[in-house]
Amino acid sequence: MQTPDFVDWLLDSKLPSIRYLTLTRLLHHPETDDSVQAARRAILETGPVPAILAKQADNGAWQGDKSFYTPKYTSAHWSMMLLDELAADGQDPRLQQGIDFMLTATHAAMQENINNGTQGWACLWANILHYAVRCNRADDSRLQPIIDYLVRDLGEGHCACRSNANLACSWGAARTLWGLAALPVRSPAVETAIERGLTFMLDSYHLTEADYPSSNRPSPMWQKLNFPLFYQADILFTLRVVADLDALDHPGARPALEWLATLRKPDGRWKGTNPFQSRTWGGIAGAQEVDRWVSLQAAVILEAAGMLSYDRVSNYQ
Repeated sequence: MQTPDFVDWLLDSKLPSIRYLTLTRLLHHPETDDSVQAARRAILETGPVPAILAKQADNGAWQGDKSFYTPKYTSAHWSMMLLDELAADGQDPRLQQGIDFMLTATHAAMQENINNGTQGWACLWANILHYAVRCNRADDSRLQPIIDYLVRDLGEGHCACRSNANLACSWGAARTLWGLAALPVRSPAVETAIERGLTFMLDSYHLTEADYPSSNRPSPMWQKLNFPLFYQADILFTLRVVADLDALDHPGARPALEWLATLRKPDGRWKGTNPFQSRTWGGIAGAQEVDRWVSLQAAVILEAAGMLSYDRVSNYQ
């Protein structure tokens, strides 16, 4: 059992998202708990979430958008991703408006991809799927073509992408698993795709060695603890996905879990980096808050893997 100092440090965060996720994901407090409810309300009242939403335009896009994808990383797609990571309430009308904008803006392109058998950009479509499901849109008919596309793209070429010289893409595969993991109900085809994706990420290649097919050297971000990431992936993010799929007991995950455990400092914390600090919305850029983000994620993963445990009783008010 870890000392309460680490949990208290997380709960001392200025960011209500970290406080809320610590209470629910690490301490396993129920949503009905008063402290959880208070933190959840605060997410929409203080910190980066209301600041990001304040820049939303009337049509559900974001002010200054050249497209839903540009500029990186402040246009509609990236803003919705960040709101998802920050645990913003998906039922909020502004997030619902953002989802409608994104699904409308991308529907024709996805249908064309399906009709033409196009592959690539799985990271884009998987991220849209993830935040759409988190906004309770799993039953939206516009998501089914995205799901079909991702199942095919993961199964036929492990998310081969022209940005990776048409080789299988570990970032794309990790992001696709991220999107499919969010689905509340998974069809047999989705389950088969997930198994193929886990085999690719954990059996055919190795997380800690970053030996996936690549036209260049592995990204230097791969073995750092980054927050936030967008279409990219690293070891920590991939382990988050594996945890969401309840697959941390997979033998191929063990070396990465042990690697993550070795990065824990004597005070029980982890050191994080924010590689896109100057290109996205502010509010989470402080080094200590980034450390809290990656520390929370690492702790949740290692607890789920049975490698650490934390006191589920907190004096947080």
